[in-house]
Amino acid sequence: MTEPLKLGIAGLGTVGAGLLHLLEVHNARVADHLGRPVKVMAVSARTRQKDRGVSLAGVRWVDDPVKLATDPAIDLFVELIGGEDGVAKKAVEAALGAKKHVVTANKALLAKHGFELAKLAEKNGVALNFEAAVAGGIPVIKTMREALVGNQVKRVYGILNGTCNYILTKMQDEKRSFADVLKEAQAKGYAEADPTFDVGGFDTAHKLSLLAALAFNTKIAADQIHIEGIQSINQLDIEAANELGYRIKLLGVAQMTDSGIEQRVHPTLVPKDSAIAGVSGVTNAVAIDADFAGSLMLVGPGAGAKATASAVMSDIVDIAAGFVLHPFGVVTSKLKPFKRAKLGQHTGAYYLRLAAYDRPGVMAAITRRMAEREVSLESIVQRRPRGTTIGQMGSNGGQGLLANVVIVTHDTTEESIRKALDAIEADGKVAEKPQMIRIEQL
Repeated sequence: MTEPLKLGIAGLGTVGAGLLHLLEVHNARVADHLGRPVKVMAVSARTRQKDRGVSLAGVRWVDDPVKLATDPAIDLFVELIGGEDGVAKKAVEAALGAKKHVVTANKALLAKHGFELAKLAEKNGVALNFEAAVAGGIPVIKTMREALVGNQVKRVYGILNGTCNYILTKMQDEKRSFADVLKEAQAKGYAEADPTFDVGGFDTAHKLSLLAALAFNTKIAADQIHIEGIQSINQLDIEAANELGYRIKLLGVAQMTDSGIEQRVHPTLVPKDSAIAGVSGVTNAVAIDADFAGSLMLVGPGAGAKATASAVMSDIVDIAAGFVLHPFGVVTSKLKPFKRAKLGQHTGAYYLRLAAYDRPGVMAAITRRMAEREVSLESIVQRRPRGTTIGQMGSNGGQGLLANVVIVTHDTTEESIRKALDAIEADGKVAEKPQMIRIEQL
């Protein structure tokens, strides 16, 4: 048997400990497949004394991850620290500069610095693999970078954040509020104490930027993504969507258009009978529309020690087998500048919910503003008043009851919808900012 592939692992949190556990269980299996073993030579983490549930006997401890990254005793550096800058970035740069292969699960780092790191990897003839950075245990990076080379991807979209999917699933199935389910998610460890990165859509955006770069052979453009989170979704929206035949999911969508590439993250109404509507809990799903392969969907666990460690291991196995590809599928000099689609030109149907004052003339005023922007309405329903008395009715003063006006439009542009809603707000016909959710016919 040939020499082992020697690893240095920085970061022994959930994923790092999961990787060590996987190697304990399956290293012999890996060695049989590759004809060589994989051996952990050294590790680095914040705390030595922490019980991680795995043995570190015979493994050297290095306090500084940057020193570990350039350690002569390792062939491959595994970065599981996290963070878009700081020690994670320094350590990965150091490893690539020292001609060490790198495997990382760090989507934030790649979303911000992936292009420069890919150039550095190419310059030094080493791998920069990141299967675990997107959708946990789902092999979507390998699928896009290898299996779909003979295709032009037209669109990639999916549920890329398990925390948001868990919250929306619970809100749907148990008719609970966003705040209530969020607390439960935090208690179970699905959401951080500050959940903004997840529920605000930023985690999904980082992952989407990597998928878009692979799909369209462009430079990463994480700062060119329209982002909306799920904080404004309430039971009124969940119930209305259900009655209309939809489920609400937080989707990341990247697609080619005539004016450029759309990258958007937002809550979306998807038909109940679509495959993605049935993806529940913390599960992730990625759908790919390609010209020759057609429509594909990959579904599986988007996080967790075992699933993510499995993805990290798949990258390590490729490197152990001598299989080194360009990080984003083609040499970085072939990655095209990102051209963003024109703002507001997205065309589709929309769900709108307005907390309108329940008095004569309001519905007529709402439909008039829609007509002025050439927004055609498929349906408009005024539900019974909430029974809430308002002390101040916009610029008109007085008191009254609120009614929920639920509107579904025919295909129109986002620009037209937003201008119509701005005019309705300016008229003083609604008590709060209107809710707007895109409808995707998947």
